[in-house]
Amino acid sequence: MTAPERIFDGDLLQARLWHPDRPTTALYVTFRQWVPEPGGFDERGCVQRALTAGLAHLHIQTRWNDWFLNRETAALETALQAVRDRFLTARALGFSMGGYGALRLSRALRLNQVLLVSPQVSLFLPGEDRYSEAVAFDPVAGDLSTHARRDLTGVVAFDPFHRLDARHAREVMRLLPGIQPAPLVFGGHPGTAALGQAGGFRTLQRLSFSARLEASAVVALHRELRSTSQRYWTERADHLLCRNRPALAVAALDRAEALARSSHHEPPSV
Repeated sequence: MTAPERIFDGDLLQARLWHPDRPTTALYVTFRQWVPEPGGFDERGCVQRALTAGLAHLHIQTRWNDWFLNRETAALETALQAVRDRFLTARALGFSMGGYGALRLSRALRLNQVLLVSPQVSLFLPGEDRYSEAVAFDPVAGDLSTHARRDLTGVVAFDPFHRLDARHAREVMRLLPGIQPAPLVFGGHPGTAALGQAGGFRTLQRLSFSARLEASAVVALHRELRSTSQRYWTERADHLLCRNRPALAVAALDRAEALARSSHHEPPSV
């Protein structure tokens, strides 16, 4: 694989572009999600499956968990506008903070379509208390009603039983009517956590490559795989306990424990 093209090199923000082995008019964009130990840039590289599918891959990172809002944001937007001119279409995938990044930079990137997984609409959403970084969130620079592309289309996937994630999703759809909901019951945070644990991430990623992404396809994938996910049964048990249904909660926990034991005894893949 050839070295990436360095689109933006800042102290706080970074953007790298990988090209497929044939000409393309389609750009695929990913964003770093919230990480427990920020302070550096991830050097893992490109989404090879995107290149194989004939898409150029642009990955955007922020050094800190600042929701891509810092003194370099404006300069990054200028660089993104320039690289977007090389392509006819652009679609994106973003999880949690990365989903917010896709929305915040959607105008600069002129994104046509997004798959957002449990994104935030703002850290000032009433009741949002999960992130200590919220104290530094700039409500003006981070205002999606100003900075997001209003005719953006796509899907927002979320667990409807995660109260805050569901509220963020509703606000995203209120601001951007072209975004379809994909409620993934007991999916966790991000909403595709159970799906990913059940081995569905590659298929989800392939769905995000498609120029005709449908919410129904994301929901169908979750329904197909959720019963084999320990995370799904754990989330289900927590919900049942909150609803004072202990017998059903215990049954769900038993299922989660059985899946954990089965996974523990599986031989390593080669």
